[in-house]
Amino acid sequence: MRYDGQLCEKAVSGIEWDGVMNCADEEGIRRNGLAVRNKGKRWNKYIKDYVVFDLETTGINPERDVIIEISAVRVCDGEVAAEYSTLVNPKRHIPAGATAVNGITDDMVRDAPDIREAIAGFMDFIGDDILVGHNIHTFDMNFAYDAAWRALEKELKNDYIDTLYLSRHCLPELRHHKLTDISEYFHIDTKGAHRALNDCMMNQKCFEELGKLWKKKKEELGKGKEGEESMECPRCGGMLCLRKGKFGVFYGCGNFPSCRYTRNT
Repeated sequence: MRYDGQLCEKAVSGIEWDGVMNCADEEGIRRNGLAVRNKGKRWNKYIKDYVVFDLETTGINPERDVIIEISAVRVCDGEVAAEYSTLVNPKRHIPAGATAVNGITDDMVRDAPDIREAIAGFMDFIGDDILVGHNIHTFDMNFAYDAAWRALEKELKNDYIDTLYLSRHCLPELRHHKLTDISEYFHIDTKGAHRALNDCMMNQKCFEELGKLWKKKKEELGKGKEGEESMECPRCGGMLCLRKGKFGVFYGCGNFPSCRYTRNT
């Protein structure tokens, strides 16, 4: 999907980076004199109505790299209802490393719309829907947020679900949680991986399968018992994550700093 010479879920080496960043790193600080990203809340559950999306980019750094493909699929009651997909002319050369991963070349994007038109179409398509994607918390959401702000002076404030985190919860037995790993676990065809629309379709099927496991775990654990419910922030509904502070390890809301709920381990 996207190029990464170092640490990214879609790396050229094929190695997924799925480590947990601390909450401050996850929130991310805008550069170039802009404010902190005011992203929506991250949820860790299944819903039946959503928009799954994916980006292809020239690299992994939102400050210097740009989007070259945007795809999104609207899902209603678990079924695909509509699609939005476009290449994006980055107005610069696409690095060979990026092309090696996603196959997108300079010639392919030569007549494509620029980012202003592409991100505007994406924003219109998603509306206020909850977004779903793989590794979007630290990657796609940041790229899309920055593109919308720079091109349109609009904030991408949709709540979202990252299937990377959901798969860790539902499939702890997996050694790696790349999208292709999850797809293979559920016997979902991975042909065409690393192109945005194909990955949207693949992840939509994965999310539906993960949803079945999530609902099963929720039923088995029961409300109020240690498990899924206990890992949901009672204040905002976000996911609690382990954090380390001055007085040791504790649970903090993943939506920090907009929510500062904490709980002892």
